[in-house]
Amino acid sequence: MRHEKAQSLLHLARVLAGSAEGLTLDEMAEVAGTGRRTVERMRDALEQLFPQLECIEEPPSKRYRMTAGLDGLFQAPTAEELVALGTTAEAMRAAGHHDRAAALASIETKVRASMRSSALRKLVPDMEALLHAETVAVQAGPRPFEDETVLATVRHAVKAMCGLKFSYDGGSTPGRIREVAPYGLMFGRTNYLVAAELGTTEPKSWRLDRIHDLTLLDCPAPPPEDFSLSAFAGRSFGVFHGDAEHVVLRIKPHGAADALGWRFHSNQQVTEQPDGSVLVSFTASGMLELTWHLFTWADKVEILSPPRLRDLMVSELQNALAAHQASPTRPILA
Repeated sequence: MRHEKAQSLLHLARVLAGSAEGLTLDEMAEVAGTGRRTVERMRDALEQLFPQLECIEEPPSKRYRMTAGLDGLFQAPTAEELVALGTTAEAMRAAGHHDRAAALASIETKVRASMRSSALRKLVPDMEALLHAETVAVQAGPRPFEDETVLATVRHAVKAMCGLKFSYDGGSTPGRIREVAPYGLMFGRTNYLVAAELGTTEPKSWRLDRIHDLTLLDCPAPPPEDFSLSAFAGRSFGVFHGDAEHVVLRIKPHGAADALGWRFHSNQQVTEQPDGSVLVSFTASGMLELTWHLFTWADKVEILSPPRLRDLMVSELQNALAAHQASPTRPILA
């Protein structure tokens, strides 16, 4: 029965899409072979499916037509899609990613401008309801550096496959001039340029907030054909790269539910244990960053391997404890 109703609705939609003048409700009922009340419900369903369904006032009756045809079903955005664009842009902006937030906001503006005003008006009530019911939770943490000029220059170099030159306030020799082949950008709590110094092919991560006096070089600098930015990012727990190590964590029973819904690493393997605990294993570098993250699991996690990670955890905990036990807290002066 549902299949027959869907077929009748689709048939009526095709007739409306092929009619230049449109159809009245009585004509729609004749096409559908049904009564007036049923065809009114079909019209309501079509309005939900096809925002481009247009109502033409011809007192004392109304005519309905689809000026964009059935292709509009695949071209016209839904209220959910438009709101998703807006909330994603807001999330990017709240996280400090202003450049990408502006790009998403620009897409939303262009999509709205391309829509028929009648179709947009139909979506407004649903969009307002969703906007009032959804918000972005701002997470604590550092605000990533985003300079439009730096990002635009890096992106131009990536597209043109040419070199970059800059002064870098980091590493063992701060302020040294670097000439690199850009491979791409990694966005996160801190944003990085992934590039290899000219004459080498080993990629490194360069913090964007430490790059100054960035200029383009007039020399070809394409990445290696077998380089994968996603694979490079996946080699580390965070962005610090080094020798990969096999990590095994035991999440105790009172933290197992959280662990089953958490992704520690893209290549992780999760195994539930008879005692209710969970074993999580993966291979990655960046043990210090992993240690910082494991602080947030408190007593729910036990590091089984590698021993170096466990030693790092103990060392960082001892440093934090020493800093807070070193001297009494000084009173805050008004």
